[in-house]
Amino acid sequence: MAAINSGADAIYLGLKQFSARSSADNFGYDELEEIVRYASLFGVKVHVAMNTLVKQDELADFLGAVKRAWETGVAAVIIQDIFIGRAVHKVFPEITLHLSTQAGVCNEYGARLAKKFGFSRVILARETAFEDIKKITEIIETEVFVQGALCTCFSGQCYLSSFAGGNSGNRGKCKQPCRKLYSIDRRGFEERAYRLSPSDLSVGEDIIKFRDAGVYSFKIEGRMRRPEYVAAAVGHYRSLLGGGSGDISALRRTYNRGNYTKGLAFGQDKNFLSSAVQGHIGEYVGTVKVVGGRFFCPTDKKFVKGDGFKILRGGVELCGAVYDGEGKGGFYVGSSVRLKNGDKVFITTDVELNARLVSKKRLLDVAVSACFVTGDFPRVNINGFEYVGGERLSCAQNRPLGEEDVADCFKKVGELPFKVDICKTEVSGRPYLGMGALNSFRRAAYSAFIAHICGESRRPDDGNVAIPAPFKDKNPMTAVVAADLRGVSADIGILKPADYSADLSPLIQNFAGEKFLYLPAYLTGAETEGIKGAARLFDGIYCEGFYGLELAAELGMPLFAGVGFNVSNTISASFLAENAQYFSVSKELTLRESAVLSAKNAFCLTAGGIKVMDLVYCPFGRTCSACDRRGRYTLTDEAGRKFPLRRYQTSLCRFELYNCANLFCDKGSFGGLYDCTLLNAAAFMHEVSGGAPAEKLKDMLGAVTRGHSSAPVL
Repeated sequence: MAAINSGADAIYLGLKQFSARSSADNFGYDELEEIVRYASLFGVKVHVAMNTLVKQDELADFLGAVKRAWETGVAAVIIQDIFIGRAVHKVFPEITLHLSTQAGVCNEYGARLAKKFGFSRVILARETAFEDIKKITEIIETEVFVQGALCTCFSGQCYLSSFAGGNSGNRGKCKQPCRKLYSIDRRGFEERAYRLSPSDLSVGEDIIKFRDAGVYSFKIEGRMRRPEYVAAAVGHYRSLLGGGSGDISALRRTYNRGNYTKGLAFGQDKNFLSSAVQGHIGEYVGTVKVVGGRFFCPTDKKFVKGDGFKILRGGVELCGAVYDGEGKGGFYVGSSVRLKNGDKVFITTDVELNARLVSKKRLLDVAVSACFVTGDFPRVNINGFEYVGGERLSCAQNRPLGEEDVADCFKKVGELPFKVDICKTEVSGRPYLGMGALNSFRRAAYSAFIAHICGESRRPDDGNVAIPAPFKDKNPMTAVVAADLRGVSADIGILKPADYSADLSPLIQNFAGEKFLYLPAYLTGAETEGIKGAARLFDGIYCEGFYGLELAAELGMPLFAGVGFNVSNTISASFLAENAQYFSVSKELTLRESAVLSAKNAFCLTAGGIKVMDLVYCPFGRTCSACDRRGRYTLTDEAGRKFPLRRYQTSLCRFELYNCANLFCDKGSFGGLYDCTLLNAAAFMHEVSGGAPAEKLKDMLGAVTRGHSSAPVL
């Protein structure tokens, strides 16, 4: 309600199932109907986020939930699986679909595909470059994030939480291992810090640039945040869009994880990572001065009992503190930790501000005109809507109905968010209507008015989305991802170069199988244009992002739809079985879950490295002049586990994070996909093609896991 009351034009929320925030206090259908009804009074749209990966045994429930949500009157349904969205649109074209940021649309090719598949809007990946945003807005309606938490990994491509314990971020269960402490084996980064933790996004005045570029909707991440924060964020951007200066102070006081970042649309800024601070630290108000054993904070700002504070020392959170009385030229703070001169004080709870923010109540201006004439039906006009009673008014024997009676009655709104203006009341002929009957008439009139605003309940056309039958084919082929295909033995070679601008022809020399060029999930439009020439050296492209479908079609080349497509059901698999040369199923599926997807051209990640993150930013803060530009680093967590961090080059440096253990698991009827990006591909595939025993292959891999074959483990 805070978003609506603060002036939002639309809100988004999750259902109890299929939400990317499964731990949030999500909504049932009855609650959803109430919210839609309330929001409709103010012309506010409600969007339902059903943006998780859907497994085969969940398909029927998911499709039913989409229909049921639409029946409640929501304005749009947000979906991550682009192929399910396509199937829904074909059967129910009246359902408005928005493509989730989890789908990773970041260039015009992805936008074209979304439009072709029936989506009316794309919620862009947070990493999308501004130049690409401008191009995409010419293709399809766009929505961009302007405020809230950022993921360290490119949208829809994070598997760290999944492989750390089966809590899939793509299924709304992320445990945020990125917010833990890590060290990196590079000078200046050896000490443990929050190396994978971005600051919160706050684009500020840059929202005007997005608006002028044609962006239709500006998204504030408000789920699992307090109402005060939501109200402050909406008010801040309302002010900026209206020509004001915003209220960044209110934002900082309600929630602030260190310095804000403006994100990646205009390039990485110095505040992108928050390496020292994790939790809410609020707004800086002053420094500690120890006076007579008490802790004093000199400031001209005023605070009150109940205000809460956080103390930082050396940029690191030290402890919490409370207001402990006013002093001359400042105030005292109470802390269980002994503070020192110079410790920095931040306010984290401002009771007066919070009360003001949540006290806002949005009211609908209601103009009422009533007509009560003896012998006629009682009538009332509410904002142009006319309601007529069911019985004619009789003539009063004693006290007739008066104009003041009618006016006083319609001023009673109870819990309705109405601000009533009685424009005209016509009472003539001594009409009789008891006060109980008059109140009933008012309630019925207001109820009919609300129903009029909300519109009639709707039902999608009859029909159901067909769920394709499970596949039972076998694929005996092998495919290998490698940084160098020389000396590699496999049916399909997928070259994953360290530098896309280099001459790639020597790296595929004498490879006997089909040759595919590996394309990451994120490519700018300019980078895509630059890669087209290199792609001509290959038989096809292997792509980790949906945009690959449109790019391959434009190039007239076969597509290998990579692991990043997250294929987890037969709707997705059926489309790719017919429209891609090859495809891979999701690496988050168990053996039982993946078995139904074994099409004749289907592969499954079987052995080698498990990429758990695609990083579009530089984890070293773009210290290019001091960078050693190594191809590989090691990220070490608090338990001592070591995660390889690979650097590669497109137009800028990009990074990939791999799991601390390699994968080794037999996937039966699937084609074997081997990720040898960090391995000696020639040696490993020589042993695979020679039928080496499992133990020898495991020795070559080092520490191994069976992944999600039965239970996910590192």
